[in-house]
Amino acid sequence: MANGYAHPDLLVDSAWVAEHSSDPNIRVVEVDEDVLLYEQGHIPGAIKLDWLVDVQNPVQRDFVDKAGFEKLLSRWGIGKQATVVFYGDKNNWYACYSFWLFSYYGHESLRVMNGGRQKWIDEGRELTREVPSYPQTEYLAAGPDESIRAFRDDVFSILNEQKNGVKSGHALIDVRSPQEYRGEVLHMIGYPQEGAQRAGHVPGAAGIPWGTAANPDGTFKSPDELREIYGGKGVTPDKDVVAYCRIGERSSHTWFVLTHLLGYPRVRNYDGSWTEWGSLVRAPIEKEV
Repeated sequence: MANGYAHPDLLVDSAWVAEHSSDPNIRVVEVDEDVLLYEQGHIPGAIKLDWLVDVQNPVQRDFVDKAGFEKLLSRWGIGKQATVVFYGDKNNWYACYSFWLFSYYGHESLRVMNGGRQKWIDEGRELTREVPSYPQTEYLAAGPDESIRAFRDDVFSILNEQKNGVKSGHALIDVRSPQEYRGEVLHMIGYPQEGAQRAGHVPGAAGIPWGTAANPDGTFKSPDELREIYGGKGVTPDKDVVAYCRIGERSSHTWFVLTHLLGYPRVRNYDGSWTEWGSLVRAPIEKEV
């Protein structure tokens, strides 16, 4: 296995993207936490995915349904056989969320550009403000693949096992900041509060901030480093792992690391996350303050 990752083919570097971005079978997608960055300059040929608009259900708290996903990809000119390469700001935070969502709806050929937007800029590579246009397709999605998504009842089930003294084969990971995990704050400093009424973490969850999986340049850490980070907190490949954060975006980064870089067979993203759990009546919460 190249680089020692379980699925090294799912990571591409900036040189590969520069060489292949104009390939008709490749579609590069920029998705940033800061949704205004794309207009300041992006990889030539890249499409913008606005996570606040493009993939959110406009009525209920959920992402777009299957029909909405099909409409979006058809409009972008993406076919079922296209290889979609995601990149973005902040260590590919939302790039990994998009990878998870596309996986949920069964798109098979997906990649992440290791290091993301900042690494591309640091290397002095070309940026453009030109917005590309592609011929529309008739995209038909698969799935949804519920095996990679967890819901609040799944978390309650894990907690009931613990309560009843059952030896659990599960592991919960809280990937938020240490301050959020300990219950000192409801949300990260500088970010809006997204609805949680109480601070703290799910009882028994290991606190492993999502960003610990990345190097200073935004690339992913080595397999040995990653195994030490998660295995040291009891999150091992034999466990059924559920990761959560605040709205499911940071935890999708951890899902990508565990599933595709380390090869854990059973990892789910609880995208309801703390915004849901921290507002549930009688949901158990632990604090360390």
